[in-house]
Order: sequence, then C-alpha cells, then structure tokens
Amino acid sequence: MLALRIDSETEKRLEALAARTGRTKSFYAREAIVAQLDDLEDFYLAQDRMKDFCAEDAIPLAELKAELGLDD
Repeated sequence: MLALRIDSETEKRLEALAARTGRTKSFYAREAIVAQLDDLEDFYLAQDRMKDFCAEDAIPLAELKAELGLDD
C-alpha cells in the first residue's frame, strides 16, 4: 500500500482523466510510477558506476572513432 500527496492541480487533472476514461486515479498513478521506474533505476545505477570511474580510464573520442573505423 502506498499513500502520497499531490498538488491540487495534478489531482484535478488525474480526476478528469479518470472520469474521461472510466479508469481509477490509482490506475493512472500506478502506470506513471511503472513508466518512470526503469529510467530512475537506470539513472541511479549509472550515477553509482560513475563514482568508480577514473578519468585515466577515459578514451578520447577521436581515438575511439579511429579504433571503431568511424573516422570522418
């Protein structure tokens, strides 16, 4: 179970959408969370990995393009 507070404008929009489509506000709140969860997980995973990143491990773009045969 999850309870959350949202501002009145968002609540009105959610109510209008629910009324217009015959679905519940909970349905749309759940859909919004599911839609954003993957992106949030990816963001924080990338952020954690960047903490371990060392600038010495970086490869200059020109060198990478040459290595991959993508020279202009």
